[in-house]
Amino acid sequence: MTHDGREAYVVVDLGFGDAGKGTVTDFLVRRLGAHTVLRFNGGAQAGHNVVTPEGRHHTFSQFGAGTFVPGVRTHLSRHMVVHPLALLTEAEALRAQGVADALERLSIDREALAITPFQQASNRLRELARGSARHGSCGVGVGETVSDALSLGDDAVRMGDLDDPRALLRKLRALQERKRAELAEALGATLGLAEATPERAVLQDPGAPERVAERWRALRERLRLVDGARLARVLRAPGAVVFEGAQGVLLDEWRGFHPYTTWSTCTPDNALGLLAEHGYHDPSTVLGVLRSYTSRHGAGPMPTEDSGFLQRCPEAHNTTHPWQGAFRAGPLDLVLTRYALAASKHVHALAVTHLDRLVADAPWPTCARYQDADALPLGPFMDLAHQERLTARLSAARPVITETTYGHSDAFLDALEDALGLPVALGSHGPRWDHKVLRGPTLTP
Repeated sequence: MTHDGREAYVVVDLGFGDAGKGTVTDFLVRRLGAHTVLRFNGGAQAGHNVVTPEGRHHTFSQFGAGTFVPGVRTHLSRHMVVHPLALLTEAEALRAQGVADALERLSIDREALAITPFQQASNRLRELARGSARHGSCGVGVGETVSDALSLGDDAVRMGDLDDPRALLRKLRALQERKRAELAEALGATLGLAEATPERAVLQDPGAPERVAERWRALRERLRLVDGARLARVLRAPGAVVFEGAQGVLLDEWRGFHPYTTWSTCTPDNALGLLAEHGYHDPSTVLGVLRSYTSRHGAGPMPTEDSGFLQRCPEAHNTTHPWQGAFRAGPLDLVLTRYALAASKHVHALAVTHLDRLVADAPWPTCARYQDADALPLGPFMDLAHQERLTARLSAARPVITETTYGHSDAFLDALEDALGLPVALGSHGPRWDHKVLRGPTLTP
């Protein structure tokens, strides 16, 4: 029984993303009877796959990954970067999967940043102009939107602006003009490039701000925009809440390997900050999610990458993405996992996914150290020069791979507990909630 009937769980990815946060969130919602899933970082670039025993499948982007459970609500906090029109598209996709009331169960903090078509187009043009030196962006415009907010202040477009049509149109016009000026070099570099044609049109069309404002105003009638007090009420309600993280700690804006990072805090800090801000003193557990092997979508260093690993562990829901690039995989890198745990500071237990890839009588590879190091140093916070040095070091790292035959997944999880000094609370043997197995009392409601 939780204290006063309330408990909070924070789900974070200890890798480069794609560890299985969605399926873990879905399981927690069902196991704990949670009433709300809260998004506390990232934005519309999330791709959290949930598969039900009945065969329903959805890749959750902005709605919480517990939305298949009737009555469970989603709250997008002020730390979320919202793509308004993509919300409508996702709601329709959920309707096709039998969830007719997804929008009705959604609340959005008015202070959440809103992604405009001008920022999405700018994001894509920057990537196209980089050519073979792409950073691996998802092409949704999240980073562009966060970057703009740092310099625009009150002129940044936020979800609350949907209630002020005049101010919204003024901001959209100014933003299009600003991005067109900023992207002058990229516009020149992508001239004649077919992939860039629709993005260039968005920045150069003088009627685009009015059309965007009109579509957003039509959508506004279907959205529930709230102030910060809404979150306080959610946290005071009896029962469990699940904070669903996006992306992964190894992509964190300050702790990731620059420049292959996201404009988002992927550690538990935002979630724990929101809990503290609203005086939440009930039990809370931070659950770190990792695969039984390492994966990465797109560019950036990955020491244990093995080009043949995906043949051994075929991927059902992650493939080459037109903006991110190829999906990559290799043996579990415990050096990176220890670094992610050090950067996160507050992880209480682990959830390990993709255990069904282990074969009882076959050796399973892991990396416990590199030839020149057992660990990566955690530098001063917000020191991008240090992070760039780590990137160079990681790019040159030579992993020491050890293969062990475990006989059973429990033996593998026991070895992980010894190596990482944390309990494994949950093991996942497939994409469905009924493929999850609890270990110990950590997740007992």
